[in-house]
Amino acid sequence: MRLLDAEGGAPRRAALARATDRWLAGLLHGAAGGPVTGAESGSGGRDTPRAQGPDGARAHRESGEARGPRAPGGVSLVAVGGYGRGELSPRSDLDLLLLHDGSLRPAALAALADRLWYPVWDMGLALDHSVRTPAEALKTAGDDLKVTLGLLDARHIAGDAALTSALRTAVFADWRNRAARRLPELRELGRERAERHGELQFLLEPDLKEARGGLRDATSLRAVAASWLADAPREGLDRARARLLDTRDVLHLTTGRATDRLALQEQDQVAEALGLLDADTLLREVYEAARTLAYATDVTWREVDRVLRARGGRRGAARLRNLIGSGQRGPAERTPLADGVVEQDGEVVLARTARPDRDPVLPLRAAAAAAQAGLPLSLHAVRLLAAQAPPLPVPWPDEAREQLVTLLGAGEATVPVWESLEAEGFLTRLLPDWERVRCRPQRNAVHRWTVDRHLVETAVRAAALTRRVGRPDLLLVAALLHDIGKGWPDGPGGHSVTGETIARDMARRIGFPPADVDVVAALVRHHLLLVETATRRDLDDPATVRLVADAVGGRGTLELLHALTEADALATGPAAWSAWRASLVADLAGRVDAALAGEPAATAQERAERAPGAAEERLAVEAWRTRGPALTMRARTEEPPAAEAEGPGGTRQGARPLGVELLVALPDRPDALAALAGVLALHRLTVRTAELRPLRLPPGVADDLGPAREAARERPPAGAGPGPAAGPGGADDPEAPHVLLLNWRVAAEFGSLPAADRLRADLLRVLDGTLDVPARLAEREKAYRPRRRATPGPPPRVSVAPGSSQLATVIEVRAQDAPGLLHRIGRALEAAGVRVRGAYVSTLGANAVDAFYVTDPAGRPLADRAADELAGRLQAALV
Repeated sequence: MRLLDAEGGAPRRAALARATDRWLAGLLHGAAGGPVTGAESGSGGRDTPRAQGPDGARAHRESGEARGPRAPGGVSLVAVGGYGRGELSPRSDLDLLLLHDGSLRPAALAALADRLWYPVWDMGLALDHSVRTPAEALKTAGDDLKVTLGLLDARHIAGDAALTSALRTAVFADWRNRAARRLPELRELGRERAERHGELQFLLEPDLKEARGGLRDATSLRAVAASWLADAPREGLDRARARLLDTRDVLHLTTGRATDRLALQEQDQVAEALGLLDADTLLREVYEAARTLAYATDVTWREVDRVLRARGGRRGAARLRNLIGSGQRGPAERTPLADGVVEQDGEVVLARTARPDRDPVLPLRAAAAAAQAGLPLSLHAVRLLAAQAPPLPVPWPDEAREQLVTLLGAGEATVPVWESLEAEGFLTRLLPDWERVRCRPQRNAVHRWTVDRHLVETAVRAAALTRRVGRPDLLLVAALLHDIGKGWPDGPGGHSVTGETIARDMARRIGFPPADVDVVAALVRHHLLLVETATRRDLDDPATVRLVADAVGGRGTLELLHALTEADALATGPAAWSAWRASLVADLAGRVDAALAGEPAATAQERAERAPGAAEERLAVEAWRTRGPALTMRARTEEPPAAEAEGPGGTRQGARPLGVELLVALPDRPDALAALAGVLALHRLTVRTAELRPLRLPPGVADDLGPAREAARERPPAGAGPGPAAGPGGADDPEAPHVLLLNWRVAAEFGSLPAADRLRADLLRVLDGTLDVPARLAEREKAYRPRRRATPGPPPRVSVAPGSSQLATVIEVRAQDAPGLLHRIGRALEAAGVRVRGAYVSTLGANAVDAFYVTDPAGRPLADRAADELAGRLQAALV
């Protein structure tokens, strides 16, 4: 316990390893003297080094030696894997090999092994053990790459040291002799592991060991170095590995378990124990370490490929002799790519005539040439440029700006080149503000990347859209800077407003003229405007179009903003973009473009009378005729974007599911929204998107269905009111024949979807009062609450969006998505006595972002005080 409470880091790991060595050596020596019980061997808990520390281990070793002679010749105890490296975390398992020369009888060997393993098990320690001769160990290593990796770190603990030494010599010789065959296996093992566990530097709950850039990759780099074919770039590698090990040590102590996953609920405690400011600071340091290891891994495997290609060519033997220094090196083929930049042996290097100390634009020129050619930047070239290239003047010269745009416009090839520049500190030299977003986590399940990588990925997506805009240079730079404000504390307007100021300064630094600086700043300020407006506002409301047009200001900026919106969403993750969202944004952009061009807007009556689809019309008539709900369900799919259409091995990816579209028509009544949302919650259906709007019946239909119309006249005023048209006979006329149309996209939380008939039957029961949804949901929540271990999200936020509509008051709700959330919102609106003219619901990861258009019972927007009171009541209902 003194060791565990002592100073952490490498000293503690080494001390734990030394103390464990002494304890195990005592067990081996004692085992040679005859039967040793668990109590005699220290298995009762008092003699283990993790309980007593080095003094206790020494006493145990001495007592073991007193009970019997040293271990017999021809036997040694060997630590392998992490224990072999002398790195024991508080809850690490012990990887041990009992090595023997075959001279002991099987019974004696088995008894000796039992006297070693049982005390370890009695202590409750995890043990990975084996008993082998050197020949057996080599054969097993030849069949199992993981065994080979463990033996490369073999370390003698006790017994016959010559036996251990001979095994190590044989293992290393075999590894080097068979490196050309086994290194590709090792690389494939890493790729499979990365596919299973993801990239550590982008995960909110990373696996410190198995994810790409984790401790397993550090072990692989050691194995590559041991092959003598290639070596990893050493700068920062030991520090990165130590940071991951330190984090894992504290994670073990915090949780009391042997875990490698840094779960969300543990991050604050781990950060505090490491002396860091908060969990975000912890993740940034972990991400930086993982990024260092991932980059070193990429560079190392690139070098391995180069050496193996040289071995496999016709002149492979001669080239290999050149590489190791025997014989004369032949002239290498060099292909010019740009001024001072050439391609050699599959990499971009500097020309012999290049003068990096006199050419400040050379780093960007080399990076742009590499990305456009789809080649990696040579490690030597990057380091030479980092050491010698002078800083760029501010503002940048035109060539530097053009080279940056060329680099960003290369698409997917931009990413590895960008990573090379970042690894050598170039990016913060070029753009000092970049340091604030570097490795910054995004605690939002919708986002798949850190802030800085998201910016680069957005530029990659924008590169595919440059043919749609008149100023692709502004699009690419705005894509790179659009979330730059996330590196600073949010101001009153959020990261977009903060980012506008920073982007303006950065655009000036890059050398854009004042007019272009204004456009870049506007794009950063309004990069969320189109998608938020399109998915949360009534596009038929003239105020919606006017608000966007006033913010954008010009058609050229709108064109760029439309492309930036799509690139940003595609780079965010699958949940942020779909064909439905794309159509809404395109619709809004078209309307705003028409307004900016001076075209007359369609009247409210024209918009209200646009023809419904055949399915909508059929459902509306059925709902009006039966005075009950009518619904249909159908699966929705969409084709993947062109950039994602090709899958592994060149296979074509088919249409991907978007969920199920649920179309419901029912007579206008105050509880319609809450009733349908409640039924969906009872059936464990997650609402991804939803729209609610009134739909006028086709001409003549209401007259043909007279009894239904008369019944409708007897009902009280609707709570989910009519559409935008006004005047007698319009949708705002309570006497006008109309129904509510609800178009929802849903997905099953568990299992398969319920049948449409079952949903309709339950909806009828809710509407006639025989099915108590709140009570049923409360019972289920009570039953499942003890099993849930969710990290609580931020509190809900309900606000009024002033000026968003001429015809209604817009209430915005942002909350943690939960079963029954939309049902509770609907009930609260019903209880407040307001009419819901429209609803626009979207679920982004674990976040619900909804907008409700409400009026008073007479169909007018709410007064300011009434709107604020409604927002307060709604927020209270959600807490």
